[in-house]
Amino acid sequence: MDDVELISKYFPSLSNQQQEQFKALRAHYAYWNERINVISRKDTDNFYERHVLHSLAIAKVIQFQAGTKILDVGTGGGFPGIPLAILFPDCQFHLVDSIGKKIKVVEEVVQAIGLNNVSCEHNRAEKVKGQYDFIISRAVTAMPKFINWTKGKFLKENRNELKNGILYLKGGDLSEEMSGVKKAVQYFPINAFFEEEFFETKKVVYVRN
Repeated sequence: MDDVELISKYFPSLSNQQQEQFKALRAHYAYWNERINVISRKDTDNFYERHVLHSLAIAKVIQFQAGTKILDVGTGGGFPGIPLAILFPDCQFHLVDSIGKKIKVVEEVVQAIGLNNVSCEHNRAEKVKGQYDFIISRAVTAMPKFINWTKGKFLKENRNELKNGILYLKGGDLSEEMSGVKKAVQYFPINAFFEEEFFETKKVVYVRN
C-alpha cells in the first residue's frame, strides 16, 4: 500500500480537502522529480511511506495548536513541512532551503495543491529572520550544528503541550551525536506509531529550547 490510503490508515479523520491534497502530491512530485532531483529515485516507488508518512510522524508526537508558527529548515522538496501543513491548516509553516531549485519546486507544489498556510524562502538556516514555536527538519545535519543554526529563533511563549523546541526526524544510533547536547532531549521511536518496516530504527527527536 503506497497511496493516500496509507495516510488515512493512521490519520482516519482527514477532511475531503486534505485527502485530495495528499492524493495530488504524487503526481506533482513525479513531474518535478523528472526535471529536478528533489527526492531519491529509489524512494519514489514508496513515496507515501518514505516521504509523506515519515513527515507525519511528528504529528504523532504533537498536535500543533491553531496559530502555531513552524520553521522547516533544509526542507529539500518540502518535507516534512508540506505534509504537516496539509494536516494542520490552522498553523503557519515557513519552508527554507539553501538550494534555490528545490525551493522553486516547493513553491510550485504549494501553489498547485492550494496550501494557504505555507511561505517559502531560499536562504541559509542561520540567516532566516523571525521567531517560531517549533523548528522541524529531516536529518539535514548533526544535531549540535543544527542547534547552532537555530539559536535565537524561538518564541518565548509556549502555546502547545510540548514546550517550544526542535522536532527532528532521524534514524539509527544517535548516542554519539547527541552526547554533546546540553538541552533536554526526548526520543520517540516511529515504529511505535507506524508498523511499516521502514520505520524500524527511525525516531522523532525533540530538543527543548
